[in-house]
Amino acid sequence: MGTVIETIRSAAARLREAGVDTPDHDAKLLLAAAAGCELRDVDKAMLMGDDVAALPSGPSVADADDAADASASAVVARFDAMIARRATREPLQHITGHAPFRYLDLLVGPGVFVPRPETETVVQAGLDWITEHGLYGPRVVDLCAGSGAIGLAVVTEAPGAQVWAVERSPEAYAWTERNRDRVAAANPSAGCNYQLELGDATSQFVLPQLDGTIDIVITNPPYVPLAQIPEQPEARDHDPDMALYGGSPDGLEIPERIVGRAAALLRAGGALVMEHDVSQGDALVAYALAHGFSVARTGRDWTGRERYLFAEK
Repeated sequence: MGTVIETIRSAAARLREAGVDTPDHDAKLLLAAAAGCELRDVDKAMLMGDDVAALPSGPSVADADDAADASASAVVARFDAMIARRATREPLQHITGHAPFRYLDLLVGPGVFVPRPETETVVQAGLDWITEHGLYGPRVVDLCAGSGAIGLAVVTEAPGAQVWAVERSPEAYAWTERNRDRVAAANPSAGCNYQLELGDATSQFVLPQLDGTIDIVITNPPYVPLAQIPEQPEARDHDPDMALYGGSPDGLEIPERIVGRAAALLRAGGALVMEHDVSQGDALVAYALAHGFSVARTGRDWTGRERYLFAEK
């Protein structure tokens, strides 16, 4: 059985040849998943020059050498299969079955949009606004919920928050339910304060009872311009079209409809935080100011790109 560092280098070379952006990181993460250990365990084994058999494993593995050897063989077999999938540009998160998002570990897979780090910026902007206004028990709506990332982050991080989430896709809705149930199991009060609805987030007939009562809408709607199909196979071939494309060549049709729906949901003085494409900031600021909002600006993500609309009613 080879060393961990040899195993990682070989797998990373294969991923690099396939065009994967982060081959070394992906190889280490997949080996950790195959072995049932933490990423730090793989890093430590690489530093120490350990064999794959030395990686920590699940409680079912006995201490006997022959059992450890068998386990290492099984780990390598699982790892090779995972690397083969990743080399076809299947998303890393589909292979591992989960994706980190702020303090959450979300279940993801085919049929749901994989949450990105830039959306964490959007959530932070919303939480900062809630804190600045001293709101305990804020009333929050997450339109286009997807995996549930935004709403579940808010309901677990903002004290007393009540969150209503809307998702149109039945496939994505099923993933949101799974993640809601996981959060509820760990935090029953947060689970009770999270309400999920299947429906069109842009429709006036969805959550009409909340109109004029919501403190903040935080949302990551479909916004990719139809004229700019993503180059990365992970997004283009695996994220659902319904979660990607904004419905028009410039991608603004659905975001503009979300602005209108948010304006109806919000109370006077309420806020909207909405993720958008880097090309859409000026257009959405102008649209918000013309459709029910008195203040509007763009906010930047971790890389300094204009990434979200912030507007107050």
